[in-house]
Amino acid sequence: MMRQYELVERVRRYNPQANEDLLNRAYVYAMKAHGAQTRASGDPYFSHPLEVAAILTDLGLDDATIVAAVLHDTIEDTGVTREEIDRVFSPEIGRLVDGLTKIKKLDLVSKRAEQAENFRKLLLAIADDVRVLLVKLADRLHNMRTLHFVPPEKRKRIAEETLDIYAPLAGRMGMQAMRDELEDLAFRHLTPEAAETIAARLDGLEKKNGPMIRRIEQELQQELKQRGIEAEVKGRRKKPYSVWRKMERKSLAFEQLSDIYGFRIVVPTVEDCYRVLGVVHTKWPTVPGRFKDYISTPKQNDYRSIHTTVVGPGHQRVELQIRSRDMNEIARLGIAAHALYKDSPVADVETLSKESGAYRWLQRTLELLAEGDSPEEFLEHTKLELFHDQVFCFTPKGRLIALPRRATPVDFAYAVHTRVGDSAVGAKVNGRIAPLLSELHNGDEVEIVCAEGQAPPAAWESLVVTGKARSAIRRATRDAVRAQYKGLGRQIVARAFERAGKPFSDDTLKPVLSRLARSSVEDIYAAVGRGEMFSGDVVKAVHPEFTDERKVQTGHNKKELGWFSLKRAQRLLFRSPDGRLPEKAVPIRGLRGDLPVSFAPNGGAVPGDRIVGIVTPGEGITIYPIQSPALSAFDNEPERWLDVRWNLEESGNDKFPAQIKVTAINEPGTLGTIATAIGDAGANIANIAFETNSPDFRDVVLDLEVSDLKQLTAVISQLKSKPVVSKVERING
Repeated sequence: MMRQYELVERVRRYNPQANEDLLNRAYVYAMKAHGAQTRASGDPYFSHPLEVAAILTDLGLDDATIVAAVLHDTIEDTGVTREEIDRVFSPEIGRLVDGLTKIKKLDLVSKRAEQAENFRKLLLAIADDVRVLLVKLADRLHNMRTLHFVPPEKRKRIAEETLDIYAPLAGRMGMQAMRDELEDLAFRHLTPEAAETIAARLDGLEKKNGPMIRRIEQELQQELKQRGIEAEVKGRRKKPYSVWRKMERKSLAFEQLSDIYGFRIVVPTVEDCYRVLGVVHTKWPTVPGRFKDYISTPKQNDYRSIHTTVVGPGHQRVELQIRSRDMNEIARLGIAAHALYKDSPVADVETLSKESGAYRWLQRTLELLAEGDSPEEFLEHTKLELFHDQVFCFTPKGRLIALPRRATPVDFAYAVHTRVGDSAVGAKVNGRIAPLLSELHNGDEVEIVCAEGQAPPAAWESLVVTGKARSAIRRATRDAVRAQYKGLGRQIVARAFERAGKPFSDDTLKPVLSRLARSSVEDIYAAVGRGEMFSGDVVKAVHPEFTDERKVQTGHNKKELGWFSLKRAQRLLFRSPDGRLPEKAVPIRGLRGDLPVSFAPNGGAVPGDRIVGIVTPGEGITIYPIQSPALSAFDNEPERWLDVRWNLEESGNDKFPAQIKVTAINEPGTLGTIATAIGDAGANIANIAFETNSPDFRDVVLDLEVSDLKQLTAVISQLKSKPVVSKVERING
């Protein structure tokens, strides 16, 4: 374990003006606070914060950050309070330590929600002072270095979290060295056999190719020296996890990788970078499509370098990274390389946001917090932003927009502004009209065509790749659906108060918002409309003495529960008493001989559906719509599949089976409304089955007879327009 004087010496090595008294007080204070606590390895717990501080001294950070590292677990794991830290040290150090403390006593339903909420708190603290992130990453790095002492189940969870969140976050902050180590440590614990195999292959390759690597280094160094360029040339090999990820992503064998080794050329100035580029491109032929200039267009994590590949000495493909010394320092340390932390006792967030693209990315990510997403959605969107490589596109006015690979004009529109994305109806890419969901490429100029009053289709959510676009589309969809559910829910609540004989108005519900865990009366209505909250609970919140007898009824109750009885509905609506379709010929082309034909149960198919026939020996042919999930049972029996088509000329006035499920308010007259809507669309009801969801809602499964897909679509549209109907979906057998 590091001694007190050793900690001071490590800091004084890069900061002779370090506050020795402050460091000594922090050491003694934390040692007393942690007392006899031990880690899973059996070591004193106090050794962990000291190792975290040691990692940060390698980054050359200021005294306050080092002290925060020494104290970072005191509030969470001992009896120390934030107020005490503020008093003994300073409010600045107290704020840093508090930002690193997990939220306690979370009343959340899942471990994922708890993880997400703690991550949200961490990012908010980072937004206030980015040094919190540096301590947190160092904390995670030391925990990963000692992860083999942790029980296997917990070990797997921590390694997955590191690979999902903390390693990509280090990368987004430009801290590549820390990212590499975090990834390789997690890789070893999650897939140890693969990690060992790749590490062994890399070691073997290094022994074999060592002389060639040194030869290339020497030739590059000599060539640049002859041109009067001072440069440091060093060969390097990819890390095991980086190799594994590329093999997985591109489905390559180890032998097929051509870029396991690369060479880094570090020179004094930016001008020297371009001089080196001229030398290597005139000396050796270049590999087309393998040139990237991240100096003129830096990555969002502040990374700047020139990448090129040439056919170099020995006819070997040689990957080169050309950068200045300052660029190399930022590539290694990322946001921790900013002189801001060395020159100023307090991290100036405003200055940092101007200097660092990585920090600006973090601030944009935090905008999702203000948009009201759930913790789980926020974590999902943040992961999306963490993992993607980038393409660079431009607005017609020349503004640069950095996007993930596979991004679309819709992602571009939301990157410009949420209002632009919400109202987007078209796009021009490089002056030509292009689909809104086409893939963008580096250098594309994108113009978005907007129209007022538009709303993004819900289907876009699964097709865009940025967290901001997904969040905005989901929110717009949710707002539209919420408006529908709000009106439905208000009807249900009003009738619940009427049944209870209690007066009702919007103002009635305002005093009980906290009791119902909602922030507005509209939220209550929407929750009731969606079926998330029982209307009787709303009445009971206002009138605690109220008891709704309907709530205690469970199962498939044969009582009417506000509906027409099943038999009465059959008398009113059925064309045939037993609910079966009459025997008749089926107008389908492509059938074999005189085999009997039937439609799939639970939905069938109607003209307009793409259909297939499945042959069952001794029984006949069953017709399925192509979207039927039941067809997956026949995936391994292609000989039973028939390509069949509707013979629309012969169909005449035939009716075909279709099945839908309607979720509607459980009250008198609802079934009559549903039946009337179906009749107005010209369809017939062949059978009805009831399912009990809640006292407020009922699911009705209806077997219909319709002429074709157009009529079925009309039925569904009619039903969706009824105020008593919450949801309608087609069932495919």
